[in-house]
Amino acid sequence: METPDAPTGPRPVCVLVAHGTRDPRGPGALAALADALAAAGGVDVRLAFVDVIGPTVGDVLAGVDGPAVVVPAFLAEGYHVRVDLPRQMAAAERDDVVVAPALGPDPGLVDALADRLAEAGRRPGDAVVLAAAGSSDARALADVEVARRLLADRVDGAVTTGYVTSAEPAVPDAVDAARRTDGGRVALAAWLLAPGMFLQRLVAAGADVVTEPLGAHPAVVAALLDRYTAGRAG
Repeated sequence: METPDAPTGPRPVCVLVAHGTRDPRGPGALAALADALAAAGGVDVRLAFVDVIGPTVGDVLAGVDGPAVVVPAFLAEGYHVRVDLPRQMAAAERDDVVVAPALGPDPGLVDALADRLAEAGRRPGDAVVLAAAGSSDARALADVEVARRLLADRVDGAVTTGYVTSAEPAVPDAVDAARRTDGGRVALAAWLLAPGMFLQRLVAAGADVVTEPLGAHPAVVAALLDRYTAGRAG
């Protein structure tokens, strides 16, 4: 997808917004992603969280003197994108800040997930369960279904969906169903940006292969940079 040309002049600060986690590996992975985005785009990137830990979006914006582009690093447009982030933006009371679109089921991210499956040792013919966080928002679940279809186009073998929370089927049930259907190995494709409690649950779900989160894969960085550039263009 083409991204509008960014205007000339000083680049606004990029506020990269993610879900928080108390697992220390999570903020570290997201900080590495922010560093990779800063290097790729030549832009000042600051990390904020909408839940669990700080700093919040408001905390970060309070330290930004001048315009900013808020980039939501979420794989589906669920509650945090539609409710939490707008609430924090309203509380910040800034008229020089633009919110870019969330990542959503970007095709580049699915390419990254296919790479993660190969890195984890998924074999041709292994059934794949796309393991997502889950949501009670039907629009977020529709985003996950788009990602599932895109992944099915990139790998051989069946691709089904499982959720860690708030939706059905649960990941362990999806793994069991895939094994009964295909009678072979099952690979879990973690539709997650960073490690945390959800990844721990995937590891315990009984699959033969579990991928690492998408992390700072170049395709993730490129997608985030596209969102920042689009937001900067207004």
